[in-house]
Amino acid sequence: MKRVEDKVAIVTGGALGIGRAICLGLAKEGAKVAVTDIADEDGRKVVEEIKANGGTADYWHIDTADEDNVSSAFSEIKNQFGSIDILVNNAGIAGVNKPTHEITKEEWDNVINVNVNGVFFCTKHAIPAMKEAGAGSIINLSSIYGMIGAADLPPYHASKGAVRLMSKNDALLYAKDKIRVNSVHPGFIWTPLVEQLGKDSPGGVDEFRKQLDSRHPVGHVGESEDIAHGVVYLASDESKFVTGTELLIDGGYTAQ
Repeated sequence: MKRVEDKVAIVTGGALGIGRAICLGLAKEGAKVAVTDIADEDGRKVVEEIKANGGTADYWHIDTADEDNVSSAFSEIKNQFGSIDILVNNAGIAGVNKPTHEITKEEWDNVINVNVNGVFFCTKHAIPAMKEAGAGSIINLSSIYGMIGAADLPPYHASKGAVRLMSKNDALLYAKDKIRVNSVHPGFIWTPLVEQLGKDSPGGVDEFRKQLDSRHPVGHVGESEDIAHGVVYLASDESKFVTGTELLIDGGYTAQ
């Protein structure tokens, strides 16, 4: 079943990890996918994989913190594919892990520029096309740390909390336009980035993975595809009555 057949989807941060899985998942279900990232080589590889599997995709270099870059790229995407029906705001960075009183303004702004301003810019420049199309679905990647604290990564927590409330507010603003806006909140997902953290940790990757697994009631961390499945649902008409909510995909982490 092609759950998003002929819809045009833009995915930011689509080159690796969760973003890559989202691009592949949407393409498998029939969407025309605009893979966007600043990791150009990896992004183009995702496009090649989609095309090899019979899907439709192209790549754009987008720094989501640069509004002019976002605006021009979104215009190109609409011109090439004909519309913008789905926006997945996935691009994000973790930033520094320091106590709040030790963080510099530059370190704070670096995270907010990508994780908050990036969502704002992409949403701003997708909405007119979605209004023109008569409907749309915006899926914002937040985090379990947009729901709870963890005494670490203050800029990251602040940014992901902002994304959660931005999603709810935009859901109310654009409900009349049949544009749905929801947030997705992953727990720990075993991506190349997380695996590298394990390799760099004192106990090595196996001990790191075991410790992460133990934090989740289901007994293990998630996979990128677990998040992609949730995004495909929110992008499809199966979720036509779902807006302004948060989808926690966290193995029970926040239920504790």
